[in-house]
Amino acid sequence: MDATRRIYSVRRQLLCKAREAALNAIQTFNNPLMTFKSETLIVLMTIAWTYLLHAYYRKHWIEYRYYEQREQRRRFLRTKDGSFRYWEMEKCLACDKCPLDEATKKNLRFLLGLRHEIEHHMPPQLDDYLSARYQACCVNFNDYMKELFGEQYGIDTFLTYSIQFVRLSSDQVSVTVPEDIPWNVRNYIAKFDGGLSTDELNDPRFALRFLFSRKLVGKPGQADRVIEFIPADSELAQAINREYVAIKEVERAKYRPKQIVKMMRDEGFVRFNMQHHIRLWKQMDAKNPAKGFGAIVAAGDWYWYDRWVGVVRQHCADQAGKYK
Repeated sequence: MDATRRIYSVRRQLLCKAREAALNAIQTFNNPLMTFKSETLIVLMTIAWTYLLHAYYRKHWIEYRYYEQREQRRRFLRTKDGSFRYWEMEKCLACDKCPLDEATKKNLRFLLGLRHEIEHHMPPQLDDYLSARYQACCVNFNDYMKELFGEQYGIDTFLTYSIQFVRLSSDQVSVTVPEDIPWNVRNYIAKFDGGLSTDELNDPRFALRFLFSRKLVGKPGQADRVIEFIPADSELAQAINREYVAIKEVERAKYRPKQIVKMMRDEGFVRFNMQHHIRLWKQMDAKNPAKGFGAIVAAGDWYWYDRWVGVVRQHCADQAGKYK
């Protein structure tokens, strides 16, 4: 009984730490006085998810400490200070008994990789550009806390909507990568997204997007709630999505192949030519519409999106000795 109580007590401590880390991450990100948002949120949400998964593995008697298997017993690995070495989040996600769905895992793996890219240079433009993925990470966390451990561990009761002082414009829904995001971050995003299907990119567990619109009412008391959610499959939601997609397509940057070749040469890959570009997109089947790298725009001409430019740039960087 004492061992059972001790296990329950440790699990509860892990869950409390997970919830506190998540609340700190969200409150910091929503604080208008803070400018160190993306990196803070990623670090704290990584801690929160790690504690959540540790609590789950402890609940199900899954060993989440590193150890070496001896002939008759295990030898647990320890830090220099003598404490146990516990699994980091990458290891928790790789476990075949991890309870998370694949879209949630992809979201977390994306944020882990992004953390490595921005570790020493955090461009503030990422706060808005990747906010849909941050949003999904936090909502997923809340959902799994309640699903795996009960409603009492949810964080939604502690949070509310922040007051907005800006109006939605076409600039805010543009999917074009901001120009001042460093090339290594651009490449990372393009390469990661290039490995996902359109359905995976649009999965709300990978990136959760909201569209806000001013609401007109005809009776007193109907305008009391700032936010109103509507079913994704409703006629109103579909009409909004059609308008939203139209805005995205107008704002989306498109490139001809010769423009991409020139961009690569201007960046120092002077030996990269059109034949290299053709060979690359054929190898990757990049003109498959499901991959979202480009589209036929007019007169049967194919234009490439920013995602493809990032893939080409990464390809050139990986084979710099060949193209420089």
